[in-house]
Amino acid sequence: MSPSRSRNQHELDDTEYGPSRTQQRRDALAVLAFAVQLVEMQPAKLAKIDLPEDVRNEIANVRRITAHVARKRQLGFLAKVMRRYDDDAFAAARAALGVNREKLRQETAAMHRMEALRDRLIADETSDDALAELIARQSDLDRQHLRSLIRQARIEKATPNKPPRAYREIFQVLKELDEASGDEPADA
Repeated sequence: MSPSRSRNQHELDDTEYGPSRTQQRRDALAVLAFAVQLVEMQPAKLAKIDLPEDVRNEIANVRRITAHVARKRQLGFLAKVMRRYDDDAFAAARAALGVNREKLRQETAAMHRMEALRDRLIADETSDDALAELIARQSDLDRQHLRSLIRQARIEKATPNKPPRAYREIFQVLKELDEASGDEPADA
């Protein structure tokens, strides 16, 4: 550094470089992770998202490749193609992935709640409390049919090598009730 350089010249030198290599690597890895998410997305959902045509073609190429190393290399190429575009080109895709993730999380949580309720209904010690709670929430519940299924599920559980038909049917009944109760608030 020469003493004759002014402070403003040093400040200009710092701003000319742009992002650091570390930041560039982070950005590239983020694009690669996004590319992996797009490749793993269901084709029907991917078709609804507005993507550039060459990116769509590269996603199809990656899906055709099954060899691990070749697939990894092709994913890297897909990420390279995606980096040519602005972030605005993929804003809709990023939003769709966020919505899909949240919806999937909600569906998974609802499924776990229904499974826990089913297990409480079948368990001898908590069955009456769980059934009373379910009846209080769902007035249109077919109590007799549900109690019959609970009895059958207990018998199936106690009998070895018997398929859990009633156990699965209880889950389907709970799923239908959950869907019916989920529709009611949307109408109101």
